[in-house]
Amino acid sequence: MTSPFRYTAPEPAATTTGTVAAVHAQLTRDFGIESALPFMALSAAPGLMAGVWALMRESLLSGRASRTEKEVVAFGVSLANRCPFCVGAHTLLLHAGGDHELAGVLARGERPADPEHDRLLSWGQDMRGPGPFAADEAPEFVGTALAFHFINRVVSALIDEEMVSGGADPAELLDTEAGQALTRAVRGRPEPGLSLPLLETRGPQPAWAAGSPVGTAFGALRSAAHVGGRLLDERDAAFVRESVAAWDGFTPLPLTGDGLPDRAERPGARLALLAARAPYRITAEDVAAWRVAPYTDHCLVHLVAFGAMLAVERVEAGLLGAARAV
Repeated sequence: MTSPFRYTAPEPAATTTGTVAAVHAQLTRDFGIESALPFMALSAAPGLMAGVWALMRESLLSGRASRTEKEVVAFGVSLANRCPFCVGAHTLLLHAGGDHELAGVLARGERPADPEHDRLLSWGQDMRGPGPFAADEAPEFVGTALAFHFINRVVSALIDEEMVSGGADPAELLDTEAGQALTRAVRGRPEPGLSLPLLETRGPQPAWAAGSPVGTAFGALRSAAHVGGRLLDERDAAFVRESVAAWDGFTPLPLTGDGLPDRAERPGARLALLAARAPYRITAEDVAAWRVAPYTDHCLVHLVAFGAMLAVERVEAGLLGAARAV
């Protein structure tokens, strides 16, 4: 059977141990999806896998804000990042939550009739303005949006989206045993904080989520992702950081004159910059040029995560700048 993973060979969830097995167990219980592909793609690096699971769980799945509204934000983020797998996943999750009309409208590329949903969708697509939610809901909405800025990039870089996206009827999917488990999970509200004991890293909490489980999770993921920068020499790491910092956080990388480093001369810098700004443009040739002994799946996942986190931080910086301007 052809693997949905483009450049790595994750271990099946049933045979994993330790942190990876614990994350899979929580995913199945609280997210309602067994062997969820975006998390499997990170499983060669348990600290990363635990960090992104914790951020998604504590922001999107848990908390007090509307799950439907957070799904609309995640849908908008996934549209902005050109991630068809995640767009389809959020459509299915809206159906599982009973929001069939809204899911259908979004799937057809139309705007929601509800003005609040429309504002949330627009904000997810371009977070360079104040969020249309209460200040005390910022950890959940901002955390959800930034979680999917990271997850979208992991999916586009490491998963064959053409193989796993589109085509299935949501009603038929939700009528299966697995679909019923998904529906129960989406309509539940898991207890906050239960993912935090799985974290293998720690880092400073962001101001927008300080003192919350979301803040702890974001700090842990950021710390784990920046480990990937150590795979680059000082010049290449600085180049990638500066290139992403100079970007606006949303404009797609142009196909020509894009300033990408040469594949043969600076393959690591090229991969990390693509992971940040256009992960769907990563090719087998890009990966092969960099991934030579002693690099492994663990290393590739970390390098992709480094670029993805730089993009997340760039989006976060734009959001904070907009908040200060208000």
